[in-house]
Amino acid sequence: MVRRRKVNNMLGLAVLAALAERPMHPYEMAAVLRERGKDEDMPIKWGTLYTVVRNLEKYGFITVSESVRDGSHPERTIYQITREGRVEFADWVRDLLAEPQREQPKFMAALSVWQVLGPEEAMRLLRQRLTLLDAEVADRRTTLMGYAGDLPRIFLVESEYGLAMREAEAAWIRSLLDELTTGSFPDLGAWREWYETGRLPSEVRSPTERGEQSD
Repeated sequence: MVRRRKVNNMLGLAVLAALAERPMHPYEMAAVLRERGKDEDMPIKWGTLYTVVRNLEKYGFITVSESVRDGSHPERTIYQITREGRVEFADWVRDLLAEPQREQPKFMAALSVWQVLGPEEAMRLLRQRLTLLDAEVADRRTTLMGYAGDLPRIFLVESEYGLAMREAEAAWIRSLLDELTTGSFPDLGAWREWYETGRLPSEVRSPTERGEQSD
């Protein structure tokens, strides 16, 4: 079972990954994470980054290695990962790789109540989403191809997975739109009647509701 961690922000995992390679100051951490496309998956903001770094230090996962000053630039604090941090890092990765976690994407939440809209409006909005998804997929492919020339694939599988998930979502929406536009979607007429009249047709009632009505 995935346990709650002392530092549970996913940016913390990315910081541990960066420091597992070599000591860095926060500015360098952010640069490395952006260089590897991590900002596509999580916002890398200075306030959040420094909070995560402080929390990792608080729990003994990282420690200050040294402070350096480069000319007129402000003093920079260099951090390194500790033995406890390496143990936490590896254990965190094991959990995330092995155990699916229940998440509730906003799109799924919308689909659970989409009947509040009529079929025509739902189709229009899905087409709009599909257009944006196609543009994002094309952009991710281009970005991934650019990274492929500079980074080993071991650093790119995360981006490959993100692209695959977006492609799968786009394919599913295309299939759903095909059912809706051809009329093969089950109970499409009942859904339209419900939207237009406000009365829930018997064919789209839940088994519980149908049972209560027959009593």
